[in-house]
Amino acid sequence: MKKGIHPNYHTVKCICTSCGAEFETGSTIKGNELRVDTCSNCHPFFTGRQRFAAAQGRIEKFNKKYGFNNK
Repeated sequence: MKKGIHPNYHTVKCICTSCGAEFETGSTIKGNELRVDTCSNCHPFFTGRQRFAAAQGRIEKFNKKYGFNNK
């Protein structure tokens, strides 16, 4: 690696604004903490709590609004 061209790498505390989980990670951003919207503790993909039923209602609403038939 060339010297002087890479940013400094810091250890920062990462805080999830959705669930409040805290963990340490590395970042090139200066500061003590980094806030994220979702983390692996509360993201539906990682927790397995995905909601497909809500999508079904949106599809029916779209079809009704634009006159599509489901036949």
